[in-house]
Formats: sequence, C-alpha cells, structure tokens
Amino acid sequence: MRGVLFDGKQVRVVDDLEVREPGPGEVLVAISAAGLCHSDLSVVDGTIPFPVPVVLGHEGAGVVEAVGVGVTHVEPGDHVALSTLANCGTCAECDRGRPTMCRQAIGRPGRPFRRGEQAVFQFASNSAFAERTVVKAVQVVRIPKDIPMASAALIGCGVLTGVGAVLNRAKVDRGDSVLVIGTGGIGLNVLQGARIAGALRIVAVDANPAKEAVARQFGATDFLTSTEDVRDLLPTGADHAFECVGRVELVRQAVDLLDRHGQAILLGVPPAGAEATFVVSSMYLDKSILGCRYGSSRPQRDIALYAELYRDGRLLLDELVTQTYPVAEFERAAADAEAGKVARGVLTF
Repeated sequence: MRGVLFDGKQVRVVDDLEVREPGPGEVLVAISAAGLCHSDLSVVDGTIPFPVPVVLGHEGAGVVEAVGVGVTHVEPGDHVALSTLANCGTCAECDRGRPTMCRQAIGRPGRPFRRGEQAVFQFASNSAFAERTVVKAVQVVRIPKDIPMASAALIGCGVLTGVGAVLNRAKVDRGDSVLVIGTGGIGLNVLQGARIAGALRIVAVDANPAKEAVARQFGATDFLTSTEDVRDLLPTGADHAFECVGRVELVRQAVDLLDRHGQAILLGVPPAGAEATFVVSSMYLDKSILGCRYGSSRPQRDIALYAELYRDGRLLLDELVTQTYPVAEFERAAADAEAGKVARGVLTF
C-alpha cells in the first residue's frame, strides 16, 4: 500500500508498505483523507524529534475496515475521524477526564508498519498518511456519513487543538476579549472557537495581509498585521492571548498584551529547548501563562460535538480545506504549506 515515509533524510511516497491486522482493542481504518499539519513537517526539519523510518500524518478520517477483539463502539463500514490520543483509559489522569495527560499517550511510538523486512514507526500513534493504519479503539470516533471526508479529517488535530484551547483550556466566556497571533490552521480554529464561545472582541494578528478575509470569515472582529497596534483596539489588554506560531518573541508579546487577570495560551511549537522571557512583576495582577496540549481535549466527546456543530452550520470545516492533493503530490502539498499558500492542504487516498 502507499504511504508517506520519512527515513531521516528525505520524505517520499512509497507503495510497498504493509500494516498488521488489528489486535485486541484496536481498529484498522482505510484512510480517505488526511490534513497536512505543520507538525508533520516539523518532524522532517527536526523541530519535533522522532525515530525513523516513520509514516507521517496525524489528522485523518476514513472508513473502518476491521476491528479487534473487544471493540464494540464502531464496526466495519463506519465513517470515523481519528485522534492522536492513544490514552489508556484507566490511569488517574484518564479517570479525571484528562486524556491529554495520560502518560501512555505521550512519546511511546509503536511500529505497526513494515517495509520489506524493516519495521516502520507510527507517528503520533496515528500515521494518517497511509492507505490503511491501525490505531487504538479510543482514537476512533464515529461521525455522520454526510460529512465530507476531507472536512472531517481536519477535526482530529486542527479543530481539536484550536477550538479546544478556547473552550477547554482558556474557557473563554461571553463578552471576553481575545487576541490570536497567527492565523494558520490552528489560529483559524482559535478564532472560530472564540466566536462560538461568545467573545465580544476577537483581534487577529498575522503578518500576511492577504489572510484578513478568511480570518474575519472565521470570527475575527479586527485584523492587524502587527501586534504594535493591538493597544489601539484593546487599551487595557486582552483577556486571552493565543500564540499560534511557535516563536518565542511572539510568546513575549502575547504576555505583554494581557489585561489584568488575563491569560496567554501557548499553542505554537518552537524548536525543542527554546526559552521565552517575560517581566515577572507584570504577572502579579493575576495573569497566567498556560501551556496547552491538543486543546485539552476529550476526543470521544469533542469530535462528536464538533461534528454536530458543523452540521448545524456553527463550525466551519469546508472553508478550512484550501486545496486537496492526491497523496502522490505530497511534495507539492508540503511546499504550499511551507509557503503559507494554504490554511490546510488535504491529502486524498
């Protein structure tokens, strides 16, 4: 079968991958569509260290092909969206409803694929850039069959992370002010999360002025090309500032632009080991800096919720799909993503 493989030196589409059958508590999914996220490209450029060779991809949707022993919530033929959280379901964190903190879901890559005699790693417990993948049952969420696969694929990362950061982590409330730095795939979902939450002022900042129209479509009430003018719109600062780029100087700006009792939420991924600074005395007015993993999501609940919000016309998904690419054109899709030409490119199988 075909898949996108990174061997530590180059990325290429190969056609001789094999994937094992699902074991107990696992599901085999035939991938229909997969979003190309910068996290995939960050493995290639070394920003996210990961063992190789590895099949990339972590944002996908498809059709259940087979289930292992003990799997009862989905069956062959179901349309599903995938999450990256291979959480155990039984530890203290899972029991508290915090699956993103389950240690079984972090940094334990399996190798369900083979290429000839060589075992191949799975990225983010998912590897959606393959015609078929095996995941844990907890990662598979059934979705209505009337949702286009290319749109459904984006729920499993960009939507869970961006919208989830607003609703689950920051808990943005009606009437709050929100600053969003960076309007790529994650930033756009933060914008629509803020809109859904009822934020009154939603200020988007992106150096590319061409992104204003789509930022406003997703919920921005104002658009700026620099943080320098934020105080003109929010004189006392923002209640919530989301950094969605992954640059330490922008983290500092997010902190500096907070109002009293404001919170900066970090979503962008800077290089490993990067350090940010802030003025300590500025934090004593009950300000907070919040890390956020995967939108602090509970995928079995959240993916189903977002699917219904989409069907109700309140969550935008189709508008996120800037362009679709056959998997054979991965190189072009990656180049477009790196150049900022697409909010989200989607590979199709």
